[in-house]
Amino acid sequence: MENGRGTALDRMALKLVESIGEIPAAQWAACAAGVPGGADNPFISHAFLRVLEESGSVGGDTGWMPRHLTLSDGQGCLLAVMPLYVKAHSYGEYVFDNSWAQGFERAGGRYYPKLLSAVPFTPVTGPRLLMRADAPAGTTGAMLTGLRRLADDNGLSGVHVNFVTEAEYRDFTHQGWLGRIGTQYHWTNQGYRSFDDFLVTFSSRKRKAVRKERQTVADSGLTLFTLTGADLREEHWDAFDRLYRATSDRKWGWPYLTRDFFFHLGETMADQVVLVMARDGSRWVGGALNMLGGDTLYGRNWGGAGEYPFLHFEACYYRALDFAIDRGLARVEAGAQGEHKIQRGYLPVETYSVHHLTHPGLREAVAGFLDNERAFVAQEIAALMAESPYKQEG
Repeated sequence: MENGRGTALDRMALKLVESIGEIPAAQWAACAAGVPGGADNPFISHAFLRVLEESGSVGGDTGWMPRHLTLSDGQGCLLAVMPLYVKAHSYGEYVFDNSWAQGFERAGGRYYPKLLSAVPFTPVTGPRLLMRADAPAGTTGAMLTGLRRLADDNGLSGVHVNFVTEAEYRDFTHQGWLGRIGTQYHWTNQGYRSFDDFLVTFSSRKRKAVRKERQTVADSGLTLFTLTGADLREEHWDAFDRLYRATSDRKWGWPYLTRDFFFHLGETMADQVVLVMARDGSRWVGGALNMLGGDTLYGRNWGGAGEYPFLHFEACYYRALDFAIDRGLARVEAGAQGEHKIQRGYLPVETYSVHHLTHPGLREAVAGFLDNERAFVAQEIAALMAESPYKQEG
């Protein structure tokens, strides 16, 4: 695939980089720190994206080919960067465009490969266009023009940028990109002093249901641990990898993350890992992997073995809230899918993605689809909010 060449800024060079290891970590961090939320989001950090590559979770024959887009000045200093991948499929994205691909290919088009700016296997909102605070005016335009040209000049069906911030959503759509809205479930800390303090805000019936679930796990004989930093050991990663792989085989059939991913994550980002593990006697039977940002805990992966009522809810949701309340975090993001999260205090919020499609017919069809979908999502969120467990005012 050919590199794009920028014209918006004199003496600036757009380049595609095949491995994040080729980009100095300090320069990447300077770009991340230049945008709101960039320094505190673990998933767009150089370390996290490098773990994905070095563990073999992306690259090779995974269908995720790293081609990160960089913009440098005349001295080679990085001004802006976007995590970017050439995709041979639409797995592991959590913004589903399979129907677009099927429709286009039935009409004789070629949807894959496509370009995707996202964090692989990670449906977490965060900035995607990372830019130094002192980058010259026109940097954003140069990067977006470069993205579009990469698709247009190389015969690709389009460029997709998933789970962007609301500000990026406005910037992209203002420049003609198609906007898409989705739904996730997040919990917001209202200054709670304890889990019971939080639970007081529930209606009586919903409060009793949560207490019953937690008590069932407490009475089950299981022992639960919340591990971070130096508490994480190889046995925990061995167990979690086994549980994650067993659950993937049972539910999805494709464990995206390799065994080495978890071990490298523990070696390089242990202080940003929060791993909840459940043990039945001497046997590990459940685990929930979370990542810690500046003021947010992000729920990521679950693995379980055996039938233990409510263990999934306890490990993934309630223990995350315990941790967040104890640390004074502002929110917990429980990720996509699962209306059952509402009854545990996680309410629906909008998520955003943007899309540039090169074929006029495909663009027109998708634009109409998205108009209808946005209206549906707004109605869906309103209906879901009506299921809130929180006490109603008035």
